[in-house]
Amino acid sequence: MNPGPHEEERPVPHQPQPQAPDELDAEAVRTWSSLALAALGRAREDIDAINVYPVADADTGTNLYLTAESADRALDDAFTKVTEGTAPASLAHAVRAWAHGALVGARGNSGTILAQLLRGVADVLGDEPGPAGSAETGSGALLAQALTRAAEEAYAAVSHPVEGTMLTVAGAAARAAEAAGAAAGTAADVARAAYDGARAALAETPGQLAALGRAGVVDAGGCGLVAVLGALWQALSGQEPAAEPVRGRAVPVPQPADPCAQDEEGPAFEVIYLLEASEAAVGELRERLDGLGDSLVVVGGDGLWNVHVHVDDPGAAVEAGVVAGRPYRIRITHFGDERRRGRGERAQRAVVAVVPGEGLAGLCGEAGATAVLVRSGEVPAVPELLDAIRRAHAREVVLLPGGAELRAAAAAAAEQARAEGVRVAVIPTRSAVQGLAALAVHDPDGSFDEDVVAMTAAAGATRYGELAVAERQSFTSAGICQAGDVLGLIDGDVAVIGADLAETAEAVLERMLGSGGELVTLVLGPEVADALAERLEAYVQHGHLAVDTVTYRGGRYSAPLLIGVE
Repeated sequence: MNPGPHEEERPVPHQPQPQAPDELDAEAVRTWSSLALAALGRAREDIDAINVYPVADADTGTNLYLTAESADRALDDAFTKVTEGTAPASLAHAVRAWAHGALVGARGNSGTILAQLLRGVADVLGDEPGPAGSAETGSGALLAQALTRAAEEAYAAVSHPVEGTMLTVAGAAARAAEAAGAAAGTAADVARAAYDGARAALAETPGQLAALGRAGVVDAGGCGLVAVLGALWQALSGQEPAAEPVRGRAVPVPQPADPCAQDEEGPAFEVIYLLEASEAAVGELRERLDGLGDSLVVVGGDGLWNVHVHVDDPGAAVEAGVVAGRPYRIRITHFGDERRRGRGERAQRAVVAVVPGEGLAGLCGEAGATAVLVRSGEVPAVPELLDAIRRAHAREVVLLPGGAELRAAAAAAAEQARAEGVRVAVIPTRSAVQGLAALAVHDPDGSFDEDVVAMTAAAGATRYGELAVAERQSFTSAGICQAGDVLGLIDGDVAVIGADLAETAEAVLERMLGSGGELVTLVLGPEVADALAERLEAYVQHGHLAVDTVTYRGGRYSAPLLIGVE
């Protein structure tokens, strides 16, 4: 594979130092991580180009790189904390930090499997903790055991394993490593055997999976794993793998005769989230999600999991996580744009919207936007917003942050995306209803500047209100509220304090419509009955005959009621 333009995308702070044969210690793991990240950075675009399974969304190389980047950052942080003293980090400490970083930063199907492979390695090499200051080393036999455990755990994490994929490559690497370990090979010998076994298995994947054979490509995830194993061999031997680790044809996926037919195959959404839950609860979660969709991968352990699934009902997938424990860092991606990208196309323009509710996320997805779902009170970090911009895969992106508290993070993410060649405009929406107003006038075929002006004007012309329940006594701009009072906010300030949700909503609507309006948007929270919407619609019709009303379900994580007046 030819090096891509991303080789210098992220400076690697740690300078890899080749190890002596059989010296598998914490420093070797750090070198392995740095070399793997660099290799995936070079191969990123080539791997994206051959991504056809399970979804032809051209992001496997990117997902593997971002997962490795998260793992490498966590490993660097761990070394910084441990080595502030005089003693070196231990092997166990290093592999555990590395695996944890991959777990919390895993992206997509391939990144999630890579995270579980690293966890399997950590389960063996991190089995002897020792003091933080010890400098433990692992033998060739121990490395072989670690790679075998990694393959076993990766297979177990996938609900319905398919051969001809990244799993097949991992299994072949493990078998080759076991043979080298049984022959008393050094750690470098085992690494080389695993690398060669993976390369051979990868070359066979087009004959094992029909989708690969039709496209004339090897498995993209397996290709990334070969790069990671090549980095392991280089870290232990000091020898650099060949520039082209396998003989494969990195060609765009052929477009089917009916482009629309491909878009309709499989579930419409990818749902990913971190989950705090017990192992028993996760077992039940697997069964529930398996009935909702496909490409189910659940990795992790010790109370923290990364859940990945493709579904048609993203709300149900998140709801299943809520039943099991506490889901967070929820990402929902609509596959319409992703499959277009898999055909080698890059959208001219896309919209990324931050929304506080599953229903709102689905609504934005149906409108073609990439949604970033947040809980009430949570603020997405810059990496999450940047990841959403990248997933939109467009030359131009309009970012709708949905809250004043997100402006700084949105601006920083936009700046980083611009450095990658994406034209980004941030519209300072302060509520989800302003984002909906902006989406309603979005014109992807018009000029970028005119589209941004129109969306900004629509958002700015939308007054926004929200109903919330006071958690404690507090002083507000409308007076003193008590715990349990219903607070009616207009444009971010408390304007009404009431005891009843419906009556307070009517009071808020009356104030908001006092200065005019043509359209009222109501977004109902998960616990609010439909009867409230009917009552408010009747209230608007009775007092404002020329005003139309539209109602949406915000879904879980949304406020009791959001109101927009345009």
